[in-house]
Amino acid sequence: MQVYDVIVIGAGQAGPSMAAELVNMGLKVALAESNLLGGSCVNYGCIPSKTMIASARVAYLARRSADFGIHTGDVTVDINAVIDRVQERSTSARTGLENWLQGLENLDIYHARAAFDGQDGDLFRVRVGDEVIASKRVYLNTGASAFIPPIDGLQHVSYLTNQDILKLREVPEHLLILGGGYIGLEFAQAWRRFGSQVTVIEASSHIANREDEDIIAEIERVFEAEGINILTGHKVIHAKQDDQIMLTLQTSDGKQTTISGSHLLVAVGRRPNSNNLNLESVGVKKNERGYIIVDDHLQTTTPGIYALGDVNGKGAFTHTSYYEFEVALDNFKGGHRSIAERHMAYNLYIDPPLGRVGMSEKEARQSGKNVLIATKPMSHIGRALEQSETFGLIKLLVDADTEQFLGAAVMGYHGDDVIQCISYFMATGASYKAMQHALPIHPTIAEFLPTILGELKPLK
Repeated sequence: MQVYDVIVIGAGQAGPSMAAELVNMGLKVALAESNLLGGSCVNYGCIPSKTMIASARVAYLARRSADFGIHTGDVTVDINAVIDRVQERSTSARTGLENWLQGLENLDIYHARAAFDGQDGDLFRVRVGDEVIASKRVYLNTGASAFIPPIDGLQHVSYLTNQDILKLREVPEHLLILGGGYIGLEFAQAWRRFGSQVTVIEASSHIANREDEDIIAEIERVFEAEGINILTGHKVIHAKQDDQIMLTLQTSDGKQTTISGSHLLVAVGRRPNSNNLNLESVGVKKNERGYIIVDDHLQTTTPGIYALGDVNGKGAFTHTSYYEFEVALDNFKGGHRSIAERHMAYNLYIDPPLGRVGMSEKEARQSGKNVLIATKPMSHIGRALEQSETFGLIKLLVDADTEQFLGAAVMGYHGDDVIQCISYFMATGASYKAMQHALPIHPTIAEFLPTILGELKPLK
């Protein structure tokens, strides 16, 4: 039985970097991955989906070119060329990762499924394919995958997941999307721009339902302008497929209706990849949703075993996974970094994008803090007007007592980058007045942050 200093199971955004840093410290490390190196982000998440979204935006701008005095004629979409570009970008990223890892001394890569196989004293046994290896320390980075709801008849329907739709080489006549969360919304807009009729079906009362009402209203306004149909408060209770896919929908008051489409994307959420790890054999516990329970230093309920990334339920993003690698590495070296220190931040890559950090307005209202708020629509910001990109708004939330930012939302042109500026500023713990009194650059979206801060008023 081969004994390693460290075993890393899963090669998502945290696992490869953790393994590489440890071997650079002179340790002998095993990295096990049963699927493609790079995990969701590289293979069927951020990189390919944002590459696809970029093509969709070009199609959208081409159709709008007359608004800018440019005439192009009819705009057509070569979906095969779009998918080729998506796959090339993903393949290039994965190949670069593979070449980097394969060039590291003292790193053994196992292309096989790994699961715990009990314990020998302080050594955790891990079965990798037909072999058994062991170590005193194990890091889990197994990620998450699409959750498929138990809908009657769905098992007999040729539905798509977020992985499948990135390989689809035809433009659906009518794409039905089950789920009004971030994955569903991003693909809804992209495929509408490629030429599909699109209907988003959401069981709750709102799409993007973790967001504030004014943000949701802006998303709906964007989608309405692009001809995307949204059905909220509709639960799918039955599915079948003949020439078309037919869904039976039920509202909260029991009324039923049907809708048909050529294709169905199921995007109702993610589930952690924790069921096949045999965690019970080493005493690692999961919560009721299957996420591995960790503390603020990412240690599981079994000392010596750590869980990073989507599988622990602490953040469902590439950047949170990588951040957790940095925390785990710091702790390995004797440091004390904690995931409790971070302000959660993320982007929704519709167009225009939504950037969010810290508390929402809803959360701020519930916090009991003395909150100041200011909001400005993008239609009042010069840079957005110059670009004819006036959907969206900027919302800033501040603690009146500490003068620190509580949160922010930036939906609009370059909102995905502007929110990062605010996120970094929040990490310093500085007074919002430092930003308010800083020299802005004209013309930018971010130049209005000091102006907006000057309009703060008590949250009522």
